[in-house]
Amino acid sequence: MRAPAAWTVRAAAVALTGAALGHTLWNGVAEPGAALAFATLITVGELARRDHRDRRDRPDPLGRRPAPLGTAGALAYALLGENAGLPTHHGVLQTVAVVVAAVLAGIVPHIARGGGPALDHLSRRVLTVAFAAVCFQPLYNSGRLEQRVGQGPYLVVFLLLLLGLTALCDAVLAAALAGARTGRPYGRLLRDELRAQLGIGPAICATGVVMALGAAAAGLWALPVFSVPLLLTQLSFHRITEIRTTYRQTITSLARATEIAGCTRPGHARRVAALSCAVGRELGLSERELTVLEYAALMHDIGQLSLVDPVPDGATAGLPGAEARRIAELGGEVARQTGVPAEVALVVERQADPYREQPTAARIVRTVNAYDDLVGGSRHPGGSLAALERLRLGTGHDYQPEVVECLARVLARGGRGRVVPVPPG
Repeated sequence: MRAPAAWTVRAAAVALTGAALGHTLWNGVAEPGAALAFATLITVGELARRDHRDRRDRPDPLGRRPAPLGTAGALAYALLGENAGLPTHHGVLQTVAVVVAAVLAGIVPHIARGGGPALDHLSRRVLTVAFAAVCFQPLYNSGRLEQRVGQGPYLVVFLLLLLGLTALCDAVLAAALAGARTGRPYGRLLRDELRAQLGIGPAICATGVVMALGAAAAGLWALPVFSVPLLLTQLSFHRITEIRTTYRQTITSLARATEIAGCTRPGHARRVAALSCAVGRELGLSERELTVLEYAALMHDIGQLSLVDPVPDGATAGLPGAEARRIAELGGEVARQTGVPAEVALVVERQADPYREQPTAARIVRTVNAYDDLVGGSRHPGGSLAALERLRLGTGHDYQPEVVECLARVLARGGRGRVVPVPPG
């Protein structure tokens, strides 16, 4: 059902785009100055954004492509009723045509860099802007909006509520498209999208309303004035993202110390981190919880650096409880000294505890670590199926059943987090 829903969204966006471009080319552009000003703003916003990357510096598998300034400009054009006190007549179809042309001009460099699913990004933008325009333009052009809400604070409330519904519409579309690409459950994807909307979404909606009302009162000169705060916010988010990326790379480099020292197999920490995050998403963890989970998964074997006699192949899953607990405690102490958040050190420290006493992140890392140890060693030549069966046999004490089943579902989908068995030696 997910693929047909995604193709329905794309087909609707393509059909609407064709109708909008055809109508605009046939009838000409109404108020070309306003159309050019908003198109320029949207294009600049698209050019200023950066493709969202996941924790391995690859395009986000969910296809999030944040462009706050471009989104605010598109929504402001959809809600534009007057320009410097004069009524506008661009309508719904011209709104869609201008937004499509501006977004296409802005995403060309991102497409050239392989910046993710451009068609899905454009489809979302077309349908959400069309939704806002359909809800506003007919009411405004007919005069019913002014009769019912007037031009005072009630109009502002109406516009904010409308953009809130538009944000909900965008989240629904984004979850449907992401579900077709990733195979993840729609409910969890929708929850992730709604959480993402709560970040910069209110600022985008507020800026869109302010731009539309500012242009109505002061003309197009209001656009650059009101766009500067959101552009600065966007640049600040970029800087924060860069700092987080550097921090993540530092932790990844530190985690490789166990591989360089010969304590663990090559790529073990990265595989455990990737698959742990996939299982965490399957369980519905928040972005912050996923960050803690990833850092802990990368550092879960750091305690082996303190051992005089390394564990063979770094496989801690089969160690006696006391030895595994000692390594986990050493790892937690090392993690604290690196300056990572306290939650990360706690997860590392609790690796060897019975799963009923562990936090969720520790349960996930313990299960995934055991899986990678099993498929990478010689004890289970049967590979993934034999390793999963071994984990299921240990659900009475060692591994949480829900985590094991989530791991099985992730592996069955063959997703990005899938662990590729590494031959011993």
